[in-house]
Amino acid sequence: MRIDKFLSGAAVASRKEAARAAKKGAVLVNGKVVKDLSVHIDPENDRVIYDGRAVEYRKYIYVMLNKPAGYVSSTDDPGAPVVTELLPENLQKAQLFPCGRLDKYTVGLIILTNDGGAAHRMLSPSRHVSKTYYFELSDALSDDDRKRLEAGVDIGGYVTKPCSIELITDRSGNITITEGKYHQIKRMAEKAGNRITFLRRISFAGIELDAGLPEGKWRYLNESELAVISGYLS
Repeated sequence: MRIDKFLSGAAVASRKEAARAAKKGAVLVNGKVVKDLSVHIDPENDRVIYDGRAVEYRKYIYVMLNKPAGYVSSTDDPGAPVVTELLPENLQKAQLFPCGRLDKYTVGLIILTNDGGAAHRMLSPSRHVSKTYYFELSDALSDDDRKRLEAGVDIGGYVTKPCSIELITDRSGNITITEGKYHQIKRMAEKAGNRITFLRRISFAGIELDAGLPEGKWRYLNESELAVISGYLS
């Protein structure tokens, strides 16, 4: 693999930035300064230093983001800020995209990646990937309405699949669904004569939102979370 491709793929620098750094002697391979970034290296075995820091190559990048309200789950939107703007510059250059969507005012867990294969599998309806949300309601949810929502309701020409609702209070709780229709949970609440006042995704595909991750912040997925992703590739 070419050194410039290695550096851009590791989300360290664009090829132009890497070329400028190389001219200054800031790129080392196995301890030797390299100024020609067309030189090929072995990503698995060669040690690359960029601007004083060792570079760990990642073929694919997986990031957990705690989405705040007001951001659109997209990479580009002319009318609102997008979730990728919350990432540092090097990750913005890595062409990450959100795996699934949250609406503008729903907060919580989003996985961003450049792995199209993993994203496709996790989002495939045939996989029945579970998604859990913490919700708050304007009015109390009766036991009969809870059971009706769990069984599936018509939200406008589509009957939702069975889900699970665990109440914390009569106006809040967690709901786990295996699909993701447009504003699905809000539309389900409306069918019960109720209204969602707050919604946070706390789990997606078996990956839990890090309780220590503030809104608007991100981190790389850890080894156990990457193992979950790997399960969808098998």
